[in-house]
Amino acid sequence: MAKHQKKTIEEVLEDASRYLNEKHTAFLRRAYEYANKAHEGQVRKSGEAYIIHPVQVAGILIELEMDPATIAGGFLHDVLEDTEVSFDDLKEEFSEEVALLVDGVTKLGKIKYKSKEAQQAENHRKMFVAMAKDIRVILIKLSDRLHNMRTLAHLPETKQRRIANETLEIFAPLAHRLGISTIKWELEDTSLRYLNPQQYYRIVHLMRQKREERESYIEQVIDEINSQLGDVNIKAEMSGRPKHIYSIYRKMVHQKKDFNEIYDLLAVRVIVKSIKDCYAVLGIIHTCWKPMPGRFKDYIAMPKPNLYQSLHTTVIGPKGEPLEVQIRTQDMHEIAEYGIAAHWLYKEGKSGSEKQEDMSRQLSWFREILEWQNETVDAEEFMESLKVDFFSDMVYVFTPNGDVIELPRGSVPLDFAYRIHTEVGNKTIGAKVNGKMEPLDYKLRTGDIVEMLTSKHSYGPSEDWLKITQTSQAKNKIKQFFKKQRREENVQKGQESVETEIKNLGFEPKEAFTEENIQLALDRFSFQTEEDLYAAVGYQGVTAQQVANRITEKLREKEKATDLENSIKEMQQEVENRKQRSSGSGVYVKGVDNLLIRLSRCCNPVPGDDIVGFITRGRGVSVHRNDCPNISSEDESRLLEVEWDNQTQDRKSYSVDLEINGFDRSGLLNEILQVVNETNTSITAVNGKSDRNKMATINLTILIHNVEHLRKIVERIKQIRDVFTVQRTLH
Repeated sequence: MAKHQKKTIEEVLEDASRYLNEKHTAFLRRAYEYANKAHEGQVRKSGEAYIIHPVQVAGILIELEMDPATIAGGFLHDVLEDTEVSFDDLKEEFSEEVALLVDGVTKLGKIKYKSKEAQQAENHRKMFVAMAKDIRVILIKLSDRLHNMRTLAHLPETKQRRIANETLEIFAPLAHRLGISTIKWELEDTSLRYLNPQQYYRIVHLMRQKREERESYIEQVIDEINSQLGDVNIKAEMSGRPKHIYSIYRKMVHQKKDFNEIYDLLAVRVIVKSIKDCYAVLGIIHTCWKPMPGRFKDYIAMPKPNLYQSLHTTVIGPKGEPLEVQIRTQDMHEIAEYGIAAHWLYKEGKSGSEKQEDMSRQLSWFREILEWQNETVDAEEFMESLKVDFFSDMVYVFTPNGDVIELPRGSVPLDFAYRIHTEVGNKTIGAKVNGKMEPLDYKLRTGDIVEMLTSKHSYGPSEDWLKITQTSQAKNKIKQFFKKQRREENVQKGQESVETEIKNLGFEPKEAFTEENIQLALDRFSFQTEEDLYAAVGYQGVTAQQVANRITEKLREKEKATDLENSIKEMQQEVENRKQRSSGSGVYVKGVDNLLIRLSRCCNPVPGDDIVGFITRGRGVSVHRNDCPNISSEDESRLLEVEWDNQTQDRKSYSVDLEINGFDRSGLLNEILQVVNETNTSITAVNGKSDRNKMATINLTILIHNVEHLRKIVERIKQIRDVFTVQRTLH
């Protein structure tokens, strides 16, 4: 999906009218007007009216040609989270269908969690469960994430990196699993831009240098194929497809290659009318150029689980360099670009039992998500399982009957057995791979034919199987077996483990095991009785540490409150005769007198930054930027509200570290230093380096008065030719 210019509501509705009727477009206009009124007065970080975001999200869904309810969900996707609109309001105004779609996308913002990570994991769990019930939820969420990534430049750097990392770990793999490559590639490329800007801009720069040469080469290849196809009366559409930036970056990292060592940067795509023509074109291409051994893949005869179909071959092209050719029909191309959205039943001509069967096959792995979330108590554990089982690289193996089974890379025959059926796994006594007996910890490879040997006299799984298996599904099934077989033993074992953990935390079990504390643990982990809880610990359904932490939560809070009170008293005693605005920091603490204050060196806050104070042990109050990663995990009970003293900031200088990335050329460093000097700014340190691809990294330490002063300097540096990025750095 190419990056689009920002569209107006009229342009978005005009796009919708190309495949929807007047009644549907009127419905979409009503959804827009409702969202516009609900978000009235709200603005984004960029300063633009908030409604611009839902309009662009709906526009992306229209590009996918989704149904009216989904597009309406795009317009309304933030109203439950960010406005006073309720689920019942949406249900009454539009329909229960639209209300459920919006609710599925909405985060759990009103519930308090132990940490940001736990809250985010719970948000994702809710989204996946809603998605498993209605796939359109994730199509709205992917469109939402895509537009947020396009506008990520307006957020602080730490948020940019966190969101980009989450996108790369969860949303890009999701788009891949759904076959929506047009969204997947843009999410990956944009994530790389914020996670590793130096490499991103380096690859962009190197690709631009050889652009004309590549385009000329592709034209030569296409002319040759056209000439050959004309001789056999096959009509085809052809185009060059440069590799995406992230795929080049991955190849450089995984294969430890430099850019100049990667030859297959281009692919030629050939789109024909029929499957018969696909194989005919393949034969012609192999006649023109010599195919490379092991580089032919037939995804038409054996489609990927996300229903992707195409012929892939790599040949030695006209200049003796590898050239990838993809051959497919127009229907296959539509699925390759838009994935499950291309199969949406609403579309004219896309209904029927065959399409329903295809979509059911593609979404079979989502149904397992519903089973898992019932078995997994902890949201963070649920997300980790999901990443391993569904978002990692996959291998494709066969049953003896020829059915294809998809498993995460590293899986063993036991994972295969439990994927087939729980009883096949529990009764396993051995495995044959490609007709040969193999151990149960044998690493499966794509193309293996696996046959499980079972016996009705088997005693069931061994505990060692938990170490051997790789998939969460197999591990959960094994744990369930032990849970049923050894309940009494598990209850005793679990209680002893919890008591040991409580002692490790510095508390006596008798003190901790109050009715109130145990009820907190039962509620948190969704168990009815104390025995159920201990049994779960015994068979490793939850850890003893998790339960002990919950049971001692109130005791630890009380202990922290006492520690905090003592720390404040110690500091106030230490600086009893000092002024509130201390150490010349230019910062003071709201509502508390006589505290030592120092600016943290890890993030170097300056006037204008949003700041927070942290009460240290024996060293006063340490002031950090709100987005400092070192403060995000700190104990919230030790945080204090602090403010800048506007009367002193213009008379003081604050140290800030900048990192500048750009293309190394003669005079670049001198230009940067000259620009900084012209702003009457002191430079206290400077160093730089350049890699073999002429990418320069320059680090400056400067003294500034406030954020506005810093912004002017950064803007001046960004205007210098060949400078790619300028960013504050953290220690």
